[in-house]
Amino acid sequence: MHRVVGGLIAGFLLLTAVPAMAESPAELISSFRLKHGEVRVVRDATLDRIAMDQARAMAAKDDLSHDALGPFNRRVAPAGAGRAAENIAYGYDNFEKTLGQWIDSSGHRKNLLLHNASRVGIASARNASGKRTYWAMVIAGDYEKGKGKGKKDKEPLVAVKREAAPATKPRSSTCTIKLLSLCI
Repeated sequence: MHRVVGGLIAGFLLLTAVPAMAESPAELISSFRLKHGEVRVVRDATLDRIAMDQARAMAAKDDLSHDALGPFNRRVAPAGAGRAAENIAYGYDNFEKTLGQWIDSSGHRKNLLLHNASRVGIASARNASGKRTYWAMVIAGDYEKGKGKGKKDKEPLVAVKREAAPATKPRSSTCTIKLLSLCI
């Protein structure tokens, strides 16, 4: 009996001595969103890939640019979201510090709080010298709008990046084909 109680006490002490694991990036973003009246986000494999492609492109070019791999609207289209935003950064080796940098910037903060966002993708990549880490985060929502449900006039993808700039509007009201807010 004493061995069982002693083993339970030792096990309990061991459990309390183990440091808590750091929260995942999606949990950190969700925590911030919940404090500001928005819903949680979960990691999404498609958004992770889009973010990774962007982070790698910036690292390869050693250039912090939303257009390092092409226009955001085109890059995010495979996600099928009705709304999406992107934050990028470089400098910090860990996500917590990068997130803090974004929270302190009004445009990036607005992207983190994208209304109706439900999914997020996060990635980082180092440049060739290994001295600079590039980060990309893609947050998206309104998936029911992005799919169109077979409507001819489905709602356009609203892409928000840099300082939460709105997507461009179609040039003409008579479009043959409407793709990602572009009239063709």
